[in-house]
This record gives sequence, structure tokens and C-alpha cells, in this order.
Amino acid sequence: MSLDQLYPGETRILGHRGASAYAPMNTLPAFELAADQGADGIELDVHLSKDGTLIVLHDFTVDHTTNGIGLVREMTLAELKTLDAGIKFKPTFAGTRIPTLDEVFEHVGHRFSIINVEIKSETENTDGVEQITADTIRRHNMAGKVIVSSFNPLALRRFRQIAPEVPIGYLYAPDYTFLPEIMDALPHEARHPHYSQIDAAYMTAARAAGWRVNTWTVNDPLRARELKALGVDAVITDKPDLMVEALRG
Repeated sequence: MSLDQLYPGETRILGHRGASAYAPMNTLPAFELAADQGADGIELDVHLSKDGTLIVLHDFTVDHTTNGIGLVREMTLAELKTLDAGIKFKPTFAGTRIPTLDEVFEHVGHRFSIINVEIKSETENTDGVEQITADTIRRHNMAGKVIVSSFNPLALRRFRQIAPEVPIGYLYAPDYTFLPEIMDALPHEARHPHYSQIDAAYMTAARAAGWRVNTWTVNDPLRARELKALGVDAVITDKPDLMVEALRG
């Protein structure tokens, strides 16, 4: 599978959970602001609600970013939609709701050339999130714009079997690499390392393996320019405006 349509020759700029330095992460205001600031795309996180709806939230609980308490998987969509996902960030965002992936695609999908959907999964067995993610991508005809990533290779393997037409990327960090031997045997199009792991040798190895490199979370303009010079395909950032200025100004 080729990712040439997602990478037209320059380093892509993806808003990390949207423009999350300036608006509540993983919300429509954050995604809209990322587009306004000139981001090529966004990165977001998905979980299943208790009643099987794909919602966009980073943590496995609602505690950190909303006025609620509890596990996402134990709450229905209706319950999740009562929560305020903006007031903890700043009072001016009070009333902001947790979006579904359907809503993200509907409201801002047309504004981006690439959307990185990260499947949040910590278990060996599936809760069905891979199938519903694939169904949602297909329902909105987004396969040509989406790359699906995860820290969990088992989730990526399941997703690959369900939707081989959608590219996948393996997420990892210096202090967290889960079941890398599975990825050695699983064809995949991209690697998503923390930016501290990237140097010239890393990029040489990635190119030899045929991987695109999307790195996170880059907020320093100097480091962004270094990564661009090394040839990374995308930087994922909380501050799309700074990255646009650093890489294209």
C-alpha cells in the first residue's frame, strides 16, 4: 500500500489532538483551530462507549479532561454527551462536548488531507473497536485520508485483517514498546516514534524498511527543523501555528 497521496513531498504538520495547546484536546474546537492555523491534518484518539459508539478521547477514563468520573467503556454515548470536555481547559470553552469520530469526519474531515486515528487498546482481546473504526472510515469514504495507529500491535493486526486498504502505523516511545516482535511480522506502512528516538541512522533504517515516519510530540521549532532536515514525513504537534512558521515560514 502506498502513502504517496498523504505525503506530497513536504513534511506534514498534524495537530496533536488538534491544536491542543490552545483549545481542549480531542474536541471539535481544537480540530477546527488546527485547520485555521494551517495544519495539514490532525491526530486523535478513539475508544468505544458502553453501547458501541466510537468516541474521541485520549484517556481510558473521563476524569482528566471532563467534569465527569469513570471509565469510558462503562458509559453510554448519552452519558458521555452530558459531560463538559472544555471547562477544565478554560472557562471560555465551557459546554464543549466529547465528539464521536462520525462528528469529526462530518465537521472537519474535508479540511484536512490526513487524519491519524489512534486506537486506544491495552488488552489482548478485542472489544470490537477495530471493526467499528473500519466501518466508520468506510462510511465516510475516508480511507484515502486516514492512517490508523496504536501502541498495541494486536489491535493493529486485527485492524489490518479487517481493513487492509487503510494504512497502519506503529506507535512507541523510549520507555514503552509493546510486543515489537509482532510488528516485525506484520506489514505496515509507518512508524510513529517519539521525536527523541530519531536521528540519521533511524531514518536510514526506516527508509530501508519502506516506512513513513510520523513523530510526536514536536513543539520546539529548532527540533522541528532538524527533523525536517532528517527527512521525517510528519511532525505531530500541540502548536500547529509554530510548526507552520518554523517549517514553511
